[in-house]
Amino acid sequence: MFGSRKPLGELPIPPDAQTDEDARELIRAWAAHRGLHCSLSVNNWGDNERTAWGILLTDIVRHIADAMHEQHGWDRAESIREIRRVFDAELNSPTAETSGKLEEEQEEK
Repeated sequence: MFGSRKPLGELPIPPDAQTDEDARELIRAWAAHRGLHCSLSVNNWGDNERTAWGILLTDIVRHIADAMHEQHGWDRAESIREIRRVFDAELNSPTAETSGKLEEEQEEK
């Protein structure tokens, strides 16, 4: 069925997420049609939503720096500094505008 095909290059679900009955997916991102396409799950942390997303994004950056160190031998701290530099520049002067809309979560079948 078309709607259920596994996307090319889909990443594995981490083992701890598979074994925790309270685990939930928070973000997916794809590079497609020369742009970024995301699915997000917001409203998970109540009044702490913005703070929690800030922590989540910083955790992701540290994981990226660890992966680049493992694969390329790049210095973790330097990778984080460069990601932070570009992050701040993009927030201050985006190279592309965001688009899209919030859609209702699909029921699992």
